[in-house]
Amino acid sequence: MTEKILSTKKNGMLVMILTIFLYALAIGGCIGCGIALAKGAVPVFPVVGLVICCAWMALGWILFLGLRILKPQEALVLTLFGKYIGTLKEPGFYFVNPFCVSVNPASKTKLSQSGDVDTSAQKNLSLSTLLLSGSSSSDASLSNKKISLKVMTLNNSRQKINDCLGNPVEIGIAVTWRVVDTAKAVFHVDNYKEYLSLQCDSALRNIVRLYPYDTAPDVDTTGDGIADEGSLRGSSEIVAERIRNEIQEKVADAGLKIIEARITYLAYAPEIAAVMLQRQQASAIIDARKMIVDGAVGMVEMALEQLSEKDVVELDEERKAAMVSNLLVVLCGNHDAQPVVNSGSLY
Repeated sequence: MTEKILSTKKNGMLVMILTIFLYALAIGGCIGCGIALAKGAVPVFPVVGLVICCAWMALGWILFLGLRILKPQEALVLTLFGKYIGTLKEPGFYFVNPFCVSVNPASKTKLSQSGDVDTSAQKNLSLSTLLLSGSSSSDASLSNKKISLKVMTLNNSRQKINDCLGNPVEIGIAVTWRVVDTAKAVFHVDNYKEYLSLQCDSALRNIVRLYPYDTAPDVDTTGDGIADEGSLRGSSEIVAERIRNEIQEKVADAGLKIIEARITYLAYAPEIAAVMLQRQQASAIIDARKMIVDGAVGMVEMALEQLSEKDVVELDEERKAAMVSNLLVVLCGNHDAQPVVNSGSLY
């Protein structure tokens, strides 16, 4: 369905003033006809005028139902007897067919997002406000039927998803979106807010299961058959962009545009968080030990070379092995060495 923009009906103020003026004339006509009948005038004209004035006073309020007020970044989808006739998008005071019905199936849907405000305040609207906004008994609150065109942020609830290695992780995302085609949003899906939330959940699961939480060997996250270093923790920008593209493909038919998707929470699931912390600590200890050993071997090699070059002392292979062992113990130990001074012969 193609969106049809209605922009030539900004004559609500004129219709409202004219209707009020005709009501004033009808009241005056009723009074004048009543006085004429009381004075015994020819009954035909006063009776006809009285009937017309009473009919207008009884039915003229219907025109108030065609008045619509739109603020910036709001839209109103209108149908007439089940047929889509167009969308009001520009701010202004409109007059449309009084029998038009505003359609917004997501008007009462509440998500954890910006733009969803409590509608309880709408229950206290005065009669004059209802008339000016064009609300009828079937449309209890016109503001609920308006579709917001503002940029909104959907904070989807955290989900527990298994990564590509099978480890359960908890992840949450924030999706920035807006409505760009009101006709598609209203008529192509049952409820565009719920549809967006479900598609966010689905896209998040589809993308997260392709990545490990942390960098892992022999894992292909791009689908090109070559192992890479992609991960949820280290490639958050790439993961977020893939999630955004996935959601956009799914909600394009609903007239929605996904502006941005961001990961707001990422952690291992509680049942394995302690084990994974120990694993990370063990990996860090191994890397540190490896660095210490590499440095210690270089220092021992340098010490032996300098002793040999400067002829400080001549050591046989057995003494060199003992010296290397002692130096490695001293350099790689966790505690400071406590040397034993030999005051006797070397041998």
